This record gives sequence, C-alpha cells and structure tokens, in this order.
Amino acid sequence: MNSLFAKILLWFWFALAITVVGSAFISALNVNENDSDERAPVARLVRFELEEAAGAYETGGRPALQSFLDTLHRVYDARGVLTDENGRDLLTNEDRSDLIRHVRRRVLYQVFRTGDSTVARASDDGRYWFFFIVPRAHVGSWFLQPEHVFVMAAAIGLCYWLALYLTGPVRILQKAVERFGRGDLSARAGSVRRDELGQLARTFDRMADRIETLLAAERRLLLDISHELRSPLARLGVAIELGRSGDDTDTTLNRIQKESDRLNSLVGQLLQVTRAEGDAASLRRDPVRLDQLVELLVEESAIEAAAHGCSLRCQGSEPVTIAGDPELLRRAVENVLRNAIRYSPPDTTVEIRLSRSGALAVVEVRDHGPGVPEDALPRIFDPFYRVESDRNRRSGGIGLGLSIARRAVELHRGTIRAANANPGLRIELEFPVA
Repeated sequence: MNSLFAKILLWFWFALAITVVGSAFISALNVNENDSDERAPVARLVRFELEEAAGAYETGGRPALQSFLDTLHRVYDARGVLTDENGRDLLTNEDRSDLIRHVRRRVLYQVFRTGDSTVARASDDGRYWFFFIVPRAHVGSWFLQPEHVFVMAAAIGLCYWLALYLTGPVRILQKAVERFGRGDLSARAGSVRRDELGQLARTFDRMADRIETLLAAERRLLLDISHELRSPLARLGVAIELGRSGDDTDTTLNRIQKESDRLNSLVGQLLQVTRAEGDAASLRRDPVRLDQLVELLVEESAIEAAAHGCSLRCQGSEPVTIAGDPELLRRAVENVLRNAIRYSPPDTTVEIRLSRSGALAVVEVRDHGPGVPEDALPRIFDPFYRVESDRNRRSGGIGLGLSIARRAVELHRGTIRAANANPGLRIELEFPVA
C-alpha cells in the first residue's frame, strides 16, 4: 500500500469502526454489568425484578414465581433465577451457588469474557439473590442498531472526501515537481489554499521561480562571458601575429599588455561577483566611517576624472558609521563613482552627496551624461548588461561594476536604485546606520 490517499482513508475508516463498536461495547458494559451503581439503569431494573420475583414467591409460591420468570423471558429474551442466601434455586431447588461465586469474582472489562452476561442483586435483608442472565449473542444487538450502519456510511463518505481533500494538493504538487524535474521550468503548483499544504505549494512555486531566474541568468552570464572573452582573445591573437611578422615590437607588446589587462580585470570582477554571491553569514560586520570612505574615494578618483575631462564635487561630510565589510563597501561606492566618471561629458561635474535620513545613510552620485532609457533602468544592475546595443568599447566598461555594487549593498541589508536626473543619471545607495 504505497498510496497516501489509501493509507489516510483506511486509517479514518479503522478509527471510525473502533469508535462505533467501542462505544457500543462500553454502553453494553455500563448498562449490563454495572450492577454496583444504584443509578445505573440495569441496577434499577434488576432491583425491581428482585422485588417482584420475591413478592411473587412469597405470595403465590413457585407457580407465581414461574409465571413471573416466564413473563421476564418473553419480554427481555433473558432468564431470571431467584435463589436463597445460600444459592439454592427457589423454583427448581437446584444448587446455583456457582452464580453467587461467579458474580463475586467480577473482573475488569467483563464484556470480553465468554459465556452469557449475568447481572446479580441481593435483597436488602440478605434472604434472596436474583440473577438476570442475558445470552451473549443478544448483548450487542441491544446497542448496535441498524441506524448505526447509516451513520457509519455517512461517516465513511466524509472520510473519503477528507482524504481526497488532504491528498489532492499533494498529487498536484507531485505532478508539478515531476514536470519541473523533466526540464519544464514553467511548471507550478498554483495552489490558493491557505493551510500548510497551500503554503508548501507556494514555497515550491517561489523556489521554482528562483531556480528559473537563476538558470536564465546563468545562461545569459555564460553567453556574455563568452562574448567578452572572445574579443580580447581575438585581439591578442592578432597582436601576436603582428609581433611575429612586424618590426614595431613595442607597439605590439603594448597592445598585448592592454588586452591582458582587460582580461585580468574581467576575471577579477567575475571573482568579486562570485565572492559577493557566497555565504552572506560570513560577511564582516566592522564599524566603518562612511563619510571618511566617501572622501577617500573622491580623492583617489580625482585623477581619473581629470583624465576624462570632468571634475568631482563632494557635498556633506557628516560623520556616519555603518557596520559591514570595508572592502565590499569600498567596491560598491567606487564602482558607482567610476561609472559616473566614465559617462560624464567633458567640462561637467560629478556630484557626490552623503546625507542621513533617519536610520539610513544615503550616498548619492549624479553625473551629467546622457542618462539611461527608462525601460533599461531596472536592468543596469544586471551582470554584463550595457545600454549600448552594439556593445562598443568607447566607455571602457564590461558591465560588472554596478552589478557588484548592487550585491554589495544588498549584503549589507541596504538598497540601491537609479533614476534619470535630466540630464544625467542619479544613483542612490542606502545603508542602515550602525
């Protein structure tokens, strides 16, 4: 039996049968055996029968007692025996002391013993014993009626519906998992239930969404890496052939050095992305003066900005301390700043502003370049994404700087966003203040 539906259904039916039959037997036990309780129905019945039998015997002798016992047998389909205090049957004069010994040897759960069910009662003066003997085959029929069958049938139907209700989502989830395992990344459970099974299905859907996104990003990353590596490698091959056949060795070596540096930069930035995507729990949480870090980066980037014909202006130097990895924070701010310098036209200024907004430290970097198309704004933080459709090299970038910046900010539980400033692009980095 490997079906969860069958297991649940059978367990429900088994529990139902135990409940119904057990209730009937408990009722039989309480009614037929509990003669020690004066409030029990059988105790009152046997007390009444004892008084009637004793009265009939005392007033009419054995014929009257016989008539009463015949009536008792006809009405209850059970036998009655009236004895004296020693167990002698007052009707047949037989020795029935075994009945007295039997009722005095009461054990727990007598309903499970074999033979007839006997309930006894002694008169208050001790002169008589009355025994009410019910055939064992009739005991259950008193308490397990045909109506119980209809109740059990209705309960079985409800159990079937409940088992189907519990296992239905599991089967749907199983089919979705099988489809997803065969490569159909669009497979989803699509459950709208609010219970634990619905939460499980939605958790699978979220996991599938994440896996589909990661696999799509991985395929794009592999395509981008292959494209990025192919160009410098091709140029390296051309430079090597020129070096072998030409006389201008210095120019050829300089070209080879330039392409080698580009490859080295690409590999280094890929390692940074991989390192940033690693174990977030191992991230350092050192106190970092963000204002000092920004001022240092502005000072170090001034030479690069001058080479591009632009300038840097830093505003706001309020002391702000955050907790994090100093190197990752440096990479985040530096990559955003270098991206702004790269796209700034000559004779313009890159504005850097540090401020504090409640429990957040905000670093704002704005250039006066061409900006970014609105539909491309959500993607500029993706690895290797560049706005230029022809992927030219005029900017000198390879599309990893902002991706590293975003991951570094997110690892510090911060946010990064971009918006067109008309003219230029404004990027804001927010970090929780320590």
